[in-house]
Amino acid sequence: MKALRIVLTQSKAHYRKEESLQNKMTYPLPPFSTVIGALHYACGFREYKPMDLSIQGSYQSLSKQAYTDYSFLDSVMDDRGILVKMRNPQLLSSSFDKVATALKSQGNSFKNNVTINIHNQGLMEEYWRLKKLNDEIGQFKSSRLKRVNDLFKKRKKSLAKKKKALDKKSDEFVKIVEREVEIKAKEKEINDRVKAFENEAYKVPISFYQSLTTSLKYYEILHEVKLIIHVKADEDVLNCISENIYGLKSLGRSEDFVDVAQCEFVELGSDVNDGIESSYSAYLNFNLVKDEQILLHERTSGISASGTKYWINKNYHRENGYREFEKVPVVFASNYRIDAESEGVLFDETGNYIVDFN
Repeated sequence: MKALRIVLTQSKAHYRKEESLQNKMTYPLPPFSTVIGALHYACGFREYKPMDLSIQGSYQSLSKQAYTDYSFLDSVMDDRGILVKMRNPQLLSSSFDKVATALKSQGNSFKNNVTINIHNQGLMEEYWRLKKLNDEIGQFKSSRLKRVNDLFKKRKKSLAKKKKALDKKSDEFVKIVEREVEIKAKEKEINDRVKAFENEAYKVPISFYQSLTTSLKYYEILHEVKLIIHVKADEDVLNCISENIYGLKSLGRSEDFVDVAQCEFVELGSDVNDGIESSYSAYLNFNLVKDEQILLHERTSGISASGTKYWINKNYHRENGYREFEKVPVVFASNYRIDAESEGVLFDETGNYIVDFN
C-alpha cells in the first residue's frame, strides 16, 4: 500500500481537550481532526477530502503555562470587576477601553465613584452622565408619563362604559369608537416617543459598557514534540499534500509552529516475519488492541500494560448550523508491538514504524 509519511517537529504544542475549561489540558498527540484540518488548509481544499491517518510520536516534557482569561458580561456589575467600554458591542471582539477598576471585594460603586481606580476620566464622566440620564428617565416614566397614561386609561374606560348603553348602529356609538381610536393612537405615539428617546439616548450608548472579569488559568504545554504521520488517501490528494506540505505552518494553536523534517511516499507492508516493536507512542485502533492484533507489553510485575482510551475527533458534518464530529475509539499507548500473526496492521519498513490507520 502506498502512503505519505510526514515527520514534523514542534518546540512546543498544545492539542486542547475540548472538555477542559479551567485548566486547558492537552492530548499527548494531535487529534485526527486537527491534522486533517491543517492538511486541508495547507492544500487549500474547499471541501472534505477523505483520508485515514496513523499518528505516533513523542515529547520530552509537559509544563503548565499561565495566561489571563478575560470574561465579558453582558451587563455592568456596579460594585466589582473592571468597567470597560467596547469598541463595538455587536461583535465578538476583545477590543475595548478600560474605564475603571473596583478596588475592594465589595462595597464599591462605579456609578457613585466609591473605591474605584479611574483609568479614563472622559469615559468615566460619560458613564456617569448616562447613569444620571437613566435615573431621570425612570423618574419621568414613574411620574409625568404615568399620570398621562392614567388619564388615557381613565378616558378609555369612560368611553367603553358609554358604548355599552348605546346601539352599535347609532351615530353616537360610531363617534365614540372614533374617539377611542384617536386616544389609543395618541397614547401609542407618546409612549413610542419616550421609548425611542430612551433607546437612542441611553440604551444604545450604555450597551457599549460592560463588566470585565479576569482570572488566572493554565495551558498544558508539550515540549520538544516529534510526530510521525502516515496519510492514506486518493493519489491526487496525497500528491497535493506532498506539493503543499510547507504550507503547513502550525499544529494545535496558531502559535504552535511546525518544522517539516520529512515528507515522502512509502510502501507499507503487512507480512511481518519477526516481531516489530514501536519506539513511539501512538493512537492505536481500539478494536485491534482489544482483539490482540496489536500487543501491549507486560510490565515487569507480569501485569498487562494498558493505555488510555480516548474518543478522538476525526471529521465532521454540519447539523443545524453546528459541526457534528465523528469520533473514533483509540488507545493511546507507548509500549506495543506486532508479530507475524497480527492482522489489520501495516508497517513502514524504511522507518521501522508500525502503521495503524484510523
